[in-house]
Amino acid sequence: MRIDRRLTKDQSDPYDGIDFVERTSKITNADGSVVSQIERVLAPDFWSQVAVDIMAQKYFRKAGVPARLKRKLETGVPEWLCPSAPDADALAELPESERLVVETDSRQVFHRLAGCWTYWGWKSKCFSDEEEARHYYDEICHMLAHQMAAPNSPQWFNTGLSWAYGIEGSPQGHYFYNPETGQVEKSRNAYERPQPHACFILSIKDDLVGKGGIMDLWQQEARLFKYGSGTGTNFSNLRGAGELLSGGGRSSGLMSFLKIGDRAAGAIKSGGTTRRAAKMVTLDIDHPDIEEFVNWKAKEERKVASMVAGSRILRRHLKKVIAACWDEEVEEAHRCDVKKNFRLKKAVRHATEDFVPENYVYRLIQLARQGVRDIEFEEYDTNWNSEAYATVSGQNSNNSVRLTNDFLRAVEYDDEWDLRQRTDGQISKTLKARDLWGVINEAAWSSADPGLQFDTTINEWHTCPEEDRIHASNPCSEYMFLNDTACNLASINLIKFYSDSTGVFDVEGFHHACRLWTLTLEISVAMAQFPNAEIARKSYEYRTLGLGYANLGALLMVMGIPYDSDQGRSITGAITALLTGVSYATSAELASKLGPFPMYAKNKKHMLRVMRNHRRAVLNADPQEFEGLTIFPQGIHPELCPNNMLAAAKKAWNDALEQGKKYGFRNAQTTCIAPTGTIGLLMDCDTTGIEPDYALVKYKKLAGGGYFKIINQSVPSALKQLGYKPEEIRSIVDYCVGTASLDGAPHINRDSLLARGFTDEAIACIQEELPKVFDITFAFNKFVLGEAFCRENLGISEEMLNAFDFNMLRHLGFTEEEISDANNIICGTMTVEKAPHLKERHYSVFDCANKCGKYGKRFIRSEAHIYMMAAAQPFLSGAISKTINMPNEATLDDMGKAHMLCWKLMLKGTAVYRDGSKLSQPLNSVVSEDFRLLEAENFESKEPLQVAEKIVEIVREKKRRTLPHRRAGYTQKAVIGGHKVYLHTGQYEDGSLGEIFIDMHKEGAAFRSLMNCFAIAISLGLQHGVPLEEFVDAFVFTRFEPNGIVTGNKRITMATSTIDYIFRDLAINYLDRTDLAQVTPDDLRADAIGKKANSEPANPAIASQKTEAITKEEKKSKPISTVRPGDGNGNGNGNGNGNGNGHEKPVVLTSVHGNGQKGGEAVTAHNLVTKAAIAKLRGYEGDPCTECGQLTLVRNGTCLKCQTCGTTSGCS
Repeated sequence: MRIDRRLTKDQSDPYDGIDFVERTSKITNADGSVVSQIERVLAPDFWSQVAVDIMAQKYFRKAGVPARLKRKLETGVPEWLCPSAPDADALAELPESERLVVETDSRQVFHRLAGCWTYWGWKSKCFSDEEEARHYYDEICHMLAHQMAAPNSPQWFNTGLSWAYGIEGSPQGHYFYNPETGQVEKSRNAYERPQPHACFILSIKDDLVGKGGIMDLWQQEARLFKYGSGTGTNFSNLRGAGELLSGGGRSSGLMSFLKIGDRAAGAIKSGGTTRRAAKMVTLDIDHPDIEEFVNWKAKEERKVASMVAGSRILRRHLKKVIAACWDEEVEEAHRCDVKKNFRLKKAVRHATEDFVPENYVYRLIQLARQGVRDIEFEEYDTNWNSEAYATVSGQNSNNSVRLTNDFLRAVEYDDEWDLRQRTDGQISKTLKARDLWGVINEAAWSSADPGLQFDTTINEWHTCPEEDRIHASNPCSEYMFLNDTACNLASINLIKFYSDSTGVFDVEGFHHACRLWTLTLEISVAMAQFPNAEIARKSYEYRTLGLGYANLGALLMVMGIPYDSDQGRSITGAITALLTGVSYATSAELASKLGPFPMYAKNKKHMLRVMRNHRRAVLNADPQEFEGLTIFPQGIHPELCPNNMLAAAKKAWNDALEQGKKYGFRNAQTTCIAPTGTIGLLMDCDTTGIEPDYALVKYKKLAGGGYFKIINQSVPSALKQLGYKPEEIRSIVDYCVGTASLDGAPHINRDSLLARGFTDEAIACIQEELPKVFDITFAFNKFVLGEAFCRENLGISEEMLNAFDFNMLRHLGFTEEEISDANNIICGTMTVEKAPHLKERHYSVFDCANKCGKYGKRFIRSEAHIYMMAAAQPFLSGAISKTINMPNEATLDDMGKAHMLCWKLMLKGTAVYRDGSKLSQPLNSVVSEDFRLLEAENFESKEPLQVAEKIVEIVREKKRRTLPHRRAGYTQKAVIGGHKVYLHTGQYEDGSLGEIFIDMHKEGAAFRSLMNCFAIAISLGLQHGVPLEEFVDAFVFTRFEPNGIVTGNKRITMATSTIDYIFRDLAINYLDRTDLAQVTPDDLRADAIGKKANSEPANPAIASQKTEAITKEEKKSKPISTVRPGDGNGNGNGNGNGNGNGHEKPVVLTSVHGNGQKGGEAVTAHNLVTKAAIAKLRGYEGDPCTECGQLTLVRNGTCLKCQTCGTTSGCS
């Protein structure tokens, strides 16, 4: 294959013109504590601090690198290309502690990647001669250093460790295909052949412990996750719940096994470093367990909400109970007596009203009697990394449902849909297709899962159907191919091929990059090892690749073209067509020298049909011209696309089809659009994959720690392209990002601060802080000014300084309006809307996925994301990993329409994300403000002393309601502490209670008469309209003899008195108060084995209705309360900046403070929400990163990535 030099020169260093400088890489937790620090990192001077951190913290080899190396010469391989090995003699001369070192220079990494690829390319006969090999090596090194392209993370982790350093390790059960023997063989060394593939699709058999079965899959997944790869599996082969087993009995169903796999994946960090395992779980729409699967994550999130709310309610009530037990106003002997300690009685009653288990309350009173004054009780929060989320299942995978055209048409025509058993194909259930469609949309609306994969469309573009259909995808949904295959990814940074000075996209340079990186990925197939023999075989036979691009959103912005525009979509289509056309043409060129992929002949007619359809899409052909399609692609509109781009794309496809007909293709697939999470940060991309930008203002990481607020680098370029003058651009940028200076600011400036007691030194400290802060108020605090200055010069008390909601500017006499005006000038508005000089017709160029800042109103509509994907999809071998963003106010109907539009526009898969749909995220500012207003409202409290007044008032207003002469009811016999009790009830026609009779044995006449009178009084109260609830609240938990064990009643096993027993029984039977029963109805079933804590109805729809009903009821009856901690001991579960994580240490029932480096701020729910809301305004998701804890996660394809440390939940 001919390789020309375009970026480098013969006999020259590929890094000519690059200044490599020493940098320090430091990753800190949210509280400022250092996670990892690496000194003297050598990297190009133009790399950002984040890019340096990615290289140093994630990709540098941190162990086992020999300090002295020598070449292992091989016959037929140029000396400079031969592998290296430890030089034992030279190492022996060094002290033992100096014999092994670590990578510290980015050029070491570039060399081991490019050198390893060149070596294996040479061995695979990809180069005609040594000169071509040298050209390839230099060009790749140059592109890596200049951030023009990057392979997926597993390449950085694994590639070249053996070739460059001679690192060896015991085999890990991997396999490779040996072309010399024509056999799949076991790897003899863990590192000689790297695992460079990011994406895998694994199959599964309906077998528990056999090869290829359920437990074998978990082992294969673990092997992949360890080396930094992700995997997806379609689990539709597993039988549904209740299907017969071969050995007798019935299957526990799919979900039980998915939960095991989910837990296993959550325990493994990808690549042995900091990325969590990436996993996709897919299920066909006709599987018997599809309804439970669809609701899996939504149901688990409800569990998290229950745990969070329940733990806080328990903590609050139990704290009140323990405090009441030590009420000094009550005699010591009576403090733990519910009857004699009124405060304790009140606390117990309120606790039981909120469903706190009685045994917890009683246990606490028992502990108080034994001298315990305080307890520990875990309190959880909705932090995604919290113990609450760790407790539930389904959090370690992306879930998708495979939809066929038949199902979607059944939805359109409101037809029925059959769910089929996996063992015999019989119909297990028939339901309305629209009902199931509604369940899918509601689950996605509620929890952003499941995503959809359009099975028919995927398989109509399948190049190799002779082997099998496509059943699944990788975790991020861009790689879709046969089961037991793998794909290695690489992405080209589009912005590197655009010239600001000429405003032209370098088509020839992009063409050159596509050829080189197609070759790189092909070489990676040849050198790779795989987790099992079947994947090794199929990877050799099909040789699938995953070349894509990054920074499309930034490219369109700097070109001055709106993301949501026909022109933007046409350019996207042309660039994608050029990418895939060149890649397939290169594949055909390789096939002319090395032969096509082994299974090409068997699938030739299918592949050429798909190639012709790709080419027709480039030509914007009529639908009737396409072959074998039922859903038709969006073509490129020639009048909206630059001529050079479209002409190059057409030529590339003409070449690909012409060469393919002659020689076939070396690869069954070549392109897809990956999320480019970590590698996007490594390349300093503003946007990832095909995504638009998420914010106009970014936070640049500083080498010494902290952040510096800057404008998105695409904005000034876009303004220049749109024709704005330099002074106008400066004005617009200042409006957006702020001046970061007190000079010239309204209200809050040097003069006004001097007048309020500030010194020049203090003002200088504030001025230094302003470029870093999101809001001006964050620059005015004791940490910036010093406590002594605040107390002595400004007269602020220590108590005020330590209050988490203290606002110094407000304290100094500035009004909210004055603070806001100054903030807009100094810190900016974070949006360009209403910026001076900016024409309104240009607003759309700067639209982002979300609203920008607190003033921004504009954002890219959800349909625009779908149309952009539709513009690229016809020109890709695989699919696109992309999130379709929806605003929080989007409805279920909006969700359904978006999903349906995706299908009709011929997307292969989709993941719709409604802002705030994850429980771990804060509400948007408008909704939050509405909720905060509720805190100010006065809710009438229900005090025990008001009960009697309420009853009297009801009696006065209500007339007695007469019972029918013949009435229904029941008679219940029970024995309490050896005393028989007979309870008789009388009911109205509507089934409500109207009278009771109480008869007792073994008691004296006086007591029996008293009980009769008591029953008459209660009956008269009921007939005059006193609610039974009032009696139950008043008399449950009364304590006197006889009491103790209850026999004869299936629901009540213990009572504190006869009256307690009677009203428990009435509450259970007439009010459905199962919380007062020690035994629930589920426990009385004949097949009950144990008490199931979180039982839910089998029908998800019923479960959803119940949850909704409960929610509505609680909104009516429960006042909103807020728990605010006071002074504590400084050693709680905070982390110094208010981001407590709710786990690891039990929460002591006293208020807690964080223990961070700057004195610790109070850890409260209010503080957590505030910080998350600020993160949202900055354009982040509001969740903390799993590794560094920073609130800098952004959407990245169908996954998330951290802008601080580079952690990603995806494959790249």
